Amino acid sequence: MSLSNQVPAIHVKNLSKRVADAAGELTILHNIEFTLAAGETLAIVGASGSGKSTLLGILAGLDTPSDGTVELNGIDIFALDEDGRAVLRKEQLGFVFQSFQLLMHLNALENVMLPLELRGDKAAKQKAEQMLEKVGLASRLKHYPKFLSGGEQQRVALARAFVTEPPLLFADEPTGSLDAHTGESVIQLMFDLNRERGSSLVLVTHDLAMAARCGRTISIAAGKLVS
Repeated sequence: MSLSNQVPAIHVKNLSKRVADAAGELTILHNIEFTLAAGETLAIVGASGSGKSTLLGILAGLDTPSDGTVELNGIDIFALDEDGRAVLRKEQLGFVFQSFQLLMHLNALENVMLPLELRGDKAAKQKAEQMLEKVGLASRLKHYPKFLSGGEQQRVALARAFVTEPPLLFADEPTGSLDAHTGESVIQLMFDLNRERGSSLVLVTHDLAMAARCGRTISIAAGKLVS
């Protein structure tokens, strides 16, 4: 199959998001359209409040649009009910958040095993151990998040995001809670893992240097695409 005939990883058409406010209605996103091919890397950039994190939430089916459609690997996600979108996220998406979002009562190994266990993967422990070794945490498997540095916690989060080999990875300001040196090492690891796994990456950031490492960049200002 030629590349031009492949189903895109993401296809967004006429996407808008409006919410009620004191003045009547606030438009957060206005007629957003773009397509991302399988294996591509895309940065979504814009100032705080521009709508980029709202867009990422809609792409993941965690929020709903007022108008428009989002297709992930050919599936119209808003033609699904919430249970259907939850199944799609479990099977096709990996997430990396600024605040890590680790479960504090689980150790590093258990945090990475969790998405595999939810799938019923009988090799969850082995795969999680291998993934944590890959991100340089083989000696920290039994440590709980409160005993890990910020950089180590984000490495656990990366391991958790990649361990299921998702076709799509979403990252929302993944180094926003880290110092510059630690952030750079985490970003390098994320791109290395993404290249190795061949997933499509959508990265929300205000860091233009980080965005420049992606194959494509789109900019949002006041809810509209400006490039």
